[in-house]
Amino acid sequence: MSEHTTLRLGSTAPDFEADTSNGPISFHEFIGDNWVVLFSHPDDFTPVCTTELGAFAKLEPEFTKRGVKLIGLSANGTESHKAWIKDIDEVTGSKLSFPIIADPERKVALKYDMIDYQDASNVDDKGVQFTIRSVFVIDPKKKIRLILAYPASTGRNTAEVLRVVDSLQTGDKYRVTTPINWVPGDDVIVHPTVSNEEAKTLFPKFRIIKPYLRLTPLEVGEQK
Repeated sequence: MSEHTTLRLGSTAPDFEADTSNGPISFHEFIGDNWVVLFSHPDDFTPVCTTELGAFAKLEPEFTKRGVKLIGLSANGTESHKAWIKDIDEVTGSKLSFPIIADPERKVALKYDMIDYQDASNVDDKGVQFTIRSVFVIDPKKKIRLILAYPASTGRNTAEVLRVVDSLQTGDKYRVTTPINWVPGDDVIVHPTVSNEEAKTLFPKFRIIKPYLRLTPLEVGEQK
C-alpha cells in the first residue's frame, strides 16, 4: 500500500470516485453546495458499526435540516453493504437511505488516513488492515472542518457530531465561537477579532467577563 495522506483542519477533502450502496459517486460532486459528514467503519455485519449506522440514519432528518449530507464507508463491497443495511434497519428500527462507500481495497481509507495502525489484529481475511472509526465534517467549500478518530472498539456519539455541525455553522454565520458543552440556545463567545465597539452593534446584549472572554446570547431561531 502507498503511504497515507496527511490531512489537517482546513485541508481540501480529497476527491475520489467509488461505488456505494446507492450507486457510483464522484465525491466532490456528491458534496455539491452542502456540508457533508463522512464516517468510516471497520467492517460490515459487525456489532458496533450496526448500532452506529442505525443511529445516524435515525438522526439524518436533523442533519438534512442543516444542509448536511451523510455518507458512510466500510471495507466491503456494495452487495455486502446492501445486505447489511437490511440488518441495520431490522436491528435498530431505522430506514437507512444515505450511501455507504465500498472500499475493499482501502483506496479511500488511505486518502483519508483511516487505516488502523494501533491494533495489528484488526485485519480482514487477506491480512489487510481495517479502517478505524473516522469522522470528517466537510463544508461546502470542500474544506475539512473537523476530524475525529475512534478505535474500532468504541462507538461514536451522533449527538456530538450534530453539535459540532451546529457550532461550525453558527460560528461561520455570526463571527462567534462556542464554549465547552455548548448547544444551540446557549450563550456564545464573541470572536476575538470583533472589537468591543463592533460588538455593541453586532451583539447589543454582549457582556464582558474578562477582556478575553465576552459572552452574548443569540436571538431564538437565529442559530438555525
